[in-house]
Amino acid sequence: MPSPQLIQTVVRELLTRERSARVTEPDLVMDDPDNVAAYVEAGREHAVMAPVYLFHCANICEVIRPGDTVVDLACGPANQLAMVARLNPDTQFIGVDLSQPMLERARELIERQGLKNVQFRHGDITDLSSFADRSIDAVMSTMALHHLPTFDMLCKTYAEVARILKDDGGVYMVDFGHLKARRSIDYFAYQYADRQPALFTEDYYNSLHAAFYPDEFRQAVKPLEGRARLFATIGLPFMLALKSQPRRGKAPELAAELARMQRALPEWHKADFADLVRHFRMNGMSAGLVS
Repeated sequence: MPSPQLIQTVVRELLTRERSARVTEPDLVMDDPDNVAAYVEAGREHAVMAPVYLFHCANICEVIRPGDTVVDLACGPANQLAMVARLNPDTQFIGVDLSQPMLERARELIERQGLKNVQFRHGDITDLSSFADRSIDAVMSTMALHHLPTFDMLCKTYAEVARILKDDGGVYMVDFGHLKARRSIDYFAYQYADRQPALFTEDYYNSLHAAFYPDEFRQAVKPLEGRARLFATIGLPFMLALKSQPRRGKAPELAAELARMQRALPEWHKADFADLVRHFRMNGMSAGLVS
């Protein structure tokens, strides 16, 4: 059952005439090793983001196949990438990120987990010139596009994806959607503030303010029209996902492992996971590998 606060937020977004301004992210103080460690740990797949990572993982697994080469745009410390790579050992992954410190964390995680199907490239996601035209089987990106400073850079990113992707390629690119009312942003930003480091909450708050509006996403994804569809959570576009049609057949072992991971979530994480599945499904996007 949705909380009263969530219901109030949905009603507010439906009725308000406010259109809060997009505010690009400030540079958080991330040169302090303790700050970096706290931020990265809070973002690990077992922490507060666990249900979100699992939901995105299930959707990504639908659009990739064994033998594929998959590019993860703005992979950060590779939390999401590591989860997907573990479940798809016969798929090759390339993580791209502009931050060398984050790539160092990513390499540490991949090495620690003993994954042999992941490599990394330092690069700008708006310029994927290191990849040839139609050379990539699938592209993934999770909760990273709001880091782009301008709408023009968002458009360039999607144009590059359209260029490097094979004609039958898979896509799953998801990010926050900009909410209209500042009070709505505040609600989501501080919803779990008592369960995570203050730096992580601050970054989450800034991310929601830096998110692009749904109409901006609809314009930016035009180079991929006919190859993928843009979906949003029902009621309010807190999250938007560009997803292609599923590209793999039945995968009972993979589905069973995802189900096991779902059962292992704490109860409040299970509720958040179920909410994501339901809110996207009501707008037409199914996660076929999970219930």
